[in-house]
Amino acid sequence: MAPRELRPALSAPPELLLRAQGLRSAIFDVDGVLTDGRLYIGEDGESFKAFHVLDGHGIKLLARAGIEPVVITGRDSPAVRRRLGDLGVAEAHFGVADKLAVAQALLNERGWTWPEVAVIGDDWPDLPLMVRAGLACAPANAHAEAKAVAHHVCTLRGGEGAAREFCDLLLMGAGRYARLLQGHLQTLDDGRAAAGA
Repeated sequence: MAPRELRPALSAPPELLLRAQGLRSAIFDVDGVLTDGRLYIGEDGESFKAFHVLDGHGIKLLARAGIEPVVITGRDSPAVRRRLGDLGVAEAHFGVADKLAVAQALLNERGWTWPEVAVIGDDWPDLPLMVRAGLACAPANAHAEAKAVAHHVCTLRGGEGAAREFCDLLLMGAGRYARLLQGHLQTLDDGRAAAGA
């Protein structure tokens, strides 16, 4: 028996969908975006971070849709490297003090322009990217200044699905959301491992 066709339950305002069209890359911060922003540090100095599976699957869907996920984070930790490796994120920069310099070098190398890039950030170090991006988003629990420059403030908090909300918006803008959703009725992936989402 064939599965019934799914109609997407999500929608977005037309002005946001217009901003989300033609994007080639999505830049993510980590702390406060892919995590809830809290730092757990053990007595031996090791750090622990919690990630949300919804965010992970969204990042994998972006890559499948031809929108390259990029991570630029001010901190470095084995936990973040492990998580990004599990998700197949190849373009990741850790311990970055000047996020704009790193992002601009990447754009120059790839031949991208800022209107072709989306950014999700939560605090002052992300502002130089957010004010240049074609689409800027902030989690619900972001700092006030990040929310002020964002084109969209997510309904969800960092580490609790905000990054997935961002990914879904980009997929809708790219016209890929409904097709990817329908494809999941046949299989959870297209031959690539679903574990780690």
